[in-house]
Amino acid sequence: MLKREKFIEYMLRFCASLSIIFLFGIAISLFKEGLPIFKVVNPLKFIFGKFWYPTHEPPEFGILPLILASILVTFGAMMVAVPLGVGSAICIAELSPPKIREIIKPMIELLAGIPSVIYGFFGMVVFAPFVQRLFNIPVGLNAFTASCLLGIMALPTITSIAEDAIASVPNEIKEASYALGATKWETITRAVIPSAKSGILTAVILGLGRAIGETMTVLMVAGGAAVIPRSFLQPVRPMTATIAAEMGEAPAGSLHYHALFAISIILFLITLGLNILANYIKEKGYEKI
Repeated sequence: MLKREKFIEYMLRFCASLSIIFLFGIAISLFKEGLPIFKVVNPLKFIFGKFWYPTHEPPEFGILPLILASILVTFGAMMVAVPLGVGSAICIAELSPPKIREIIKPMIELLAGIPSVIYGFFGMVVFAPFVQRLFNIPVGLNAFTASCLLGIMALPTITSIAEDAIASVPNEIKEASYALGATKWETITRAVIPSAKSGILTAVILGLGRAIGETMTVLMVAGGAAVIPRSFLQPVRPMTATIAAEMGEAPAGSLHYHALFAISIILFLITLGLNILANYIKEKGYEKI
């Protein structure tokens, strides 16, 4: 029996180690293929350049329009996902009866299981024409459409984690609030949410990482225009969409090829930073509790 437990322990450690190995493998591959572009293009010019024309002669590798497009679309997605996600979490954890909670929570989490290409197809066929008619604009494939869909896609992440954080608030805090004469809504807004704020913030950051790393949906509905965005109703091309759209056309070993990997490095560092920040906030929250 002891040998069997040891074997299971070693297997679990091996599986956990694989994730670290895969992470380092991905990082090494990205940096190996992405860094050569900086031998030809200045890193500051690459990041802050205003024009992305990788196939022109001479080519221009300025990814500022792509970065701003990613920021704009992600910000718009958070404007949709955070109020809906946190509000849904509060409703599930504090307001819904148990039977209703057992229905609502799985239905929200099912949204995470829908393939991103389905969201993109729905956006192209249904939502983009609606946006075009609503705002009377030439095309409905733009940052606004992409933001709305990304917000719905990030919703399950924010709702699930925020609901767990709210549900983990000790009952003593709620009972103390009620004992002081607070109403249910005052208890939620002034006692429960402040106590769960680290978990809620962690949920928002992880939802942010979910939105900024999405590829297929933004490729299909963002419009694909690699220009500096001026409004939400303008077609844009985020970094993820650029990589997906152009990697198949870039000859291996070319400057264009290395530039796309350099964009991947930036995305990798952003996502890694968001996850580290979320873990830091989560640990700080546990220390306070």
